Amino acid sequence: MNAKLVGAAALLGWASVASAQSSSVTLYGVVDSGLLYQSTAAASFAPNAKNLGKVYRFKDGGIYASMWGIKGSEDIGGGYRVNFKLQSSFDTGTGKSGLSDTPGVTAAFNQFATVGVSGPIGTFNAGRQIVPMIYAMAETDVRNAQYFGSILTAWLGMNQAAGWAGTSTNGPIGALYDSNALVYQTPSFAGVSLALEYAPGGVPGEFQGGTRESAVLRYSNYGLNLAAVYYNGHDANPAPGAPLTGVNNNRFFYFGAKYTFHDFLVSASYGKGKNPAHSSQADFDMYSFGLGYVFSPTLRVTSGVYYLKDANHSGNHSTEFAVGAEYSLSRRTVVYGQVGHVSNSGTMNQTIVYGQPVAPGVGTTAAMIGLRHNF
Repeated sequence: MNAKLVGAAALLGWASVASAQSSSVTLYGVVDSGLLYQSTAAASFAPNAKNLGKVYRFKDGGIYASMWGIKGSEDIGGGYRVNFKLQSSFDTGTGKSGLSDTPGVTAAFNQFATVGVSGPIGTFNAGRQIVPMIYAMAETDVRNAQYFGSILTAWLGMNQAAGWAGTSTNGPIGALYDSNALVYQTPSFAGVSLALEYAPGGVPGEFQGGTRESAVLRYSNYGLNLAAVYYNGHDANPAPGAPLTGVNNNRFFYFGAKYTFHDFLVSASYGKGKNPAHSSQADFDMYSFGLGYVFSPTLRVTSGVYYLKDANHSGNHSTEFAVGAEYSLSRRTVVYGQVGHVSNSGTMNQTIVYGQPVAPGVGTTAAMIGLRHNF
C-alpha cells in the first residue's frame, strides 16, 4: 500500500511539473505595402544629392515594415517564462530581407534575435532587438512613429543630416536596433516603468569599443503617456573597415508626452542629438506636435508637425507636416491613405517616408495609399 501511495504521489508531482512547463511557438507576420507619389527624389541621402524629379512607385512599409517572425515561450514555474523571438523585415516589392549593421548587408533576422526570461520582477532579453527608446518615442507621438511622416522619420532626418548613408542600421544618433544588446524592463508600478540597456562591443583591447547604453523612464496612466530617454553610443556609424576605438560619438536625449481624452489625441516632444566627441559635426534639435481623432473603432485620423534645426548651421532647418487616415476592414486588415509635405532648407533632407530619399534643400510633397494585413 505504501509503495502504491508513493508511486501515486510521484506521478502527481511529475504531472504538476509537466503542466508548469507548458510551452508554445507562434509564427506571425505583417504585409504592408502601397503606391507612393513623391514630388522630388534623390539617389542617396547625401546633402548634395541631385534632384531626380518626381517618382511614382510601389513602396513597402506605409505604416510599418513588412515582417515575419517566430516567437516562443516556456513556463518554468514560479511565474517565470523563458522566451525567444526571431523577427525579420522584408521588402514586399523585391522580397529582400532588411539591412543589418554592416553597410549593404542584409540579415536573416535583422529586427529581433533574442532569448530571455520574464516574470514577477520584470523582463530580460539578450540579443539583437529594437531598442527601448523607439517604443518610448512611438508612445508619445500621435502618429505612433510610423514609417510615413512621424517622429520616426524626423529622428531619421537627424541621422541623415549627421551623415547616415541609409545603407545599414547603425546610425550616428540614437538607434533603431542594437546588436548584442542586454535589455531589462521593470514591471509597471503605478504606471511608472524603467528600461535599461547595455550592449558590449566585444572589441579586443577596447573595453568601450562599439558599446551602447541607454535608459528609458516611462509613465502611462489616466490617458497620459510620458517618456524620458537617454541614449549613448561609442563608435556609431563608422566608415567601413574603420577601427573601433571607443570614441563617444552618439548621444540622444528625448522628452515626450501624449494625452488621450475620450477620442482626441495630442502629443508634443523635444529631442537633442549630437556627437559628444565632435559636437561641431553633429548637433541637432528636434521638436514635434501632433493631433488626432478616433471617429470610430474602425476609423482614425492623425496628424503631426516635425521641426529639425542644425545648431551648427543656422541655414539648415526642416519642417514636415503629415496627416493620415486608417480604416480597419477587419481585425487583421487596414487600408490607409497619407499625405505629407516637408520644407527643407540648406542641406537638410528630412524624408517623408522611410527609405525614400528626397532632394535636399527644397520642398517635397508625398502621398501614399496602401494595405496592411497581419497574420
